[in-house]
Amino acid sequence: MNFREIRLKQEEYLSPRAARSTQSLGRMVEEPECAVRSLYERDGNRILYSEEFRRLRHKTQVFFNAKNDHICTRMEHVLYVNAISNTIGRTLGLNQDLITAIALGHDVGHAPFGHSGERALNRCLQQKNPNLSFHHEYHSLRVVDRLSTRISKEMINENCGLNLSYEVRDGIVSHCGENYEEYVLKADKTKRPEDIYTCDHRHNMPYTLEACVVRIVDKIAYVGRDIEDAIRARLMDYSDISGEIRAELGATNGKMIDTLVQDLIENSYDTDYIRLSDARGEALRDMILTNNKYIYRAKMIGRYENNADNAIEGLFEAIYPIVCRLIGRADSRYSGMRAALSEVAPEDKFESRLLKYMMEKNYDLQELPEQITADYIAGMTDGYALSVFEELYWI
Repeated sequence: MNFREIRLKQEEYLSPRAARSTQSLGRMVEEPECAVRSLYERDGNRILYSEEFRRLRHKTQVFFNAKNDHICTRMEHVLYVNAISNTIGRTLGLNQDLITAIALGHDVGHAPFGHSGERALNRCLQQKNPNLSFHHEYHSLRVVDRLSTRISKEMINENCGLNLSYEVRDGIVSHCGENYEEYVLKADKTKRPEDIYTCDHRHNMPYTLEACVVRIVDKIAYVGRDIEDAIRARLMDYSDISGEIRAELGATNGKMIDTLVQDLIENSYDTDYIRLSDARGEALRDMILTNNKYIYRAKMIGRYENNADNAIEGLFEAIYPIVCRLIGRADSRYSGMRAALSEVAPEDKFESRLLKYMMEKNYDLQELPEQITADYIAGMTDGYALSVFEELYWI
């Protein structure tokens, strides 16, 4: 029996607007299909088993280096996005394998210390090279396209990362809707794989409705959950939420999610867009602005951000010259970084680890040292970043 064909038959029952793996725009490098799994299901598994996904459990959502086991981590946020998105996708008849892959992969490029670390790393990069920047959704694409590795005999090109399908890659890089006013999303079918590195994904819609679901659920998943953490940290209480918002969305995280999910399904069913009603979309925006006031701009969070800034800036300042030195000592007779660095003798334990990292990633000798430095720091967990900072600076 051809089990893969049996699985693909199930896609015939999806909505006419759903993405079908048989109509995918393909991978960066062609490879044999799995005997059982669909294209998108296989992509989701690759992300799930990656080291970058594993490290999300030790990366910040809002409160970094938290000692309270009930404070949300980046991995938990990702799992919430996946669960909520699949509830919506299942009801709308969309492709759940694609939704899962996008949801699991959307934050794999997050730096340590959450958005505070992201902003600090972006500043460090731009100070060295104004032509470079760091945004987690674009770095998530870099992770799955270039930095993540599969230990497999079937690996065709060691520099193509996880070699995911275009629809998953587009969903990952397009997931970040910075516009709080945005609550109507329509898939942009004019996008093409060759434009994935040049398109302004923050202001352009994703290629599939499945990715549109993940993009809007990213906000739904964090807005109420961050309030729960803020209450544990005694930054705010549900009573700080205005009566208008509570009347529209509910007074708890669970009620907010339930209200928004039902509203989104009711307004998106049998349409070619994903949307909230005007009233609920505006209430979600107001809820995020309330979080900005009580949580993200709170003095306590500001103290965290100062620590994050100091750690990221200190790491970049110390690691960048080491990367430059390693590249400078590499023999230019070689064509690849791995071969060129193979004869370099590290000066200490940290340099040895950094050297091993650079060889594993097989960077091209033309790769900018500031980009390598950002890649290395972005892959760190909160705890590892702090331990490396101490290793480099403590006397």
